[in-house]
Amino acid sequence: MSCNACVVGKLQFEVRVEGERNLAIYPEVVRHMERNGKLIRAEGDSLFVKEPGMRDFLDFCHNHMEPNAIFFRLDEGSWRPLEEAKETLESEWIDEVIRKELVTCHAQPIVDTKGEIYAHEMLARFYREDGSVIYPGEIFGAARKRDRLYALDRICRMAAVRAASFTDKKAFINFIPTSIYSPEFCLKSTTMLADRLGVDSGRLVFEVVETESVEDTDHLKRILSFYKEKGFRYALDDVGEGYSTLELLSDLQPHYMKLDMKYVQGVAADPQKQQTASAFLAEAKKLGSVPLAEGIEDEEDFEWLKANGYQLFQGYLFGKPAPIEQLV
Repeated sequence: MSCNACVVGKLQFEVRVEGERNLAIYPEVVRHMERNGKLIRAEGDSLFVKEPGMRDFLDFCHNHMEPNAIFFRLDEGSWRPLEEAKETLESEWIDEVIRKELVTCHAQPIVDTKGEIYAHEMLARFYREDGSVIYPGEIFGAARKRDRLYALDRICRMAAVRAASFTDKKAFINFIPTSIYSPEFCLKSTTMLADRLGVDSGRLVFEVVETESVEDTDHLKRILSFYKEKGFRYALDDVGEGYSTLELLSDLQPHYMKLDMKYVQGVAADPQKQQTASAFLAEAKKLGSVPLAEGIEDEEDFEWLKANGYQLFQGYLFGKPAPIEQLV
């Protein structure tokens, strides 16, 4: 399978040219790029350009062409307006983070009704070579711009499995379903690493993030079936009250369901949140899933959730994310 995200090399840009003015000058653009060796090939009104050539093309385009009638894409993905190409090029720094695996894991405890640690959620933390921190929003935004989500998600999963080897508790590991093309191919390295480190598959819980954004449920089912066949568990994150989410729950039969923190924080004093939390709990019981409330900061919310049947809890009340070595 060929994919820019699998191997972090220079990107190949496909550029589509439209508009009378742009098409009139197009043959000259092709000849120029052929002369300087930055053109891969030209097919009709489309150019296949190396990354350094794309920088030159952008400069020329803004001076002599109509940028609004030019579009680009990476690895046969969706067409995007040319103005976004600059952000893609400026996000090149993420390639170094991925190549050198500049990621570590912090862990946040997940506790049971007695307040004892049941598991840890492994949370990726990124840094530059000088040691400065890169915030998740920044790095995942850059990954989307350069089609690096799979490569980034992969190094995060690998780091989380390594962190899980430091403890005998369960480890919740986030993953983005849309970053996985083929579970048999893309997840092989994760399962091999767990085997090599002696991490029992039953201790690893793979947590679907962006649950509400999942569109291809059949693809997600394939991923979760793969995990289940290998002996892993899985959880759905940030589950709320949406009808589409309830349908998804029935289809996926998750081992764990995490109630979105917006329904958790303040639940002890809010009848509407209590109603949602109770409906969520009933759904979890019906599916045989373990209900987990996340984002707990106040003792009152913990006590209400515990009294009403919740089994697992996570939040600053029990501990903030910290290096796994400190927690164990």
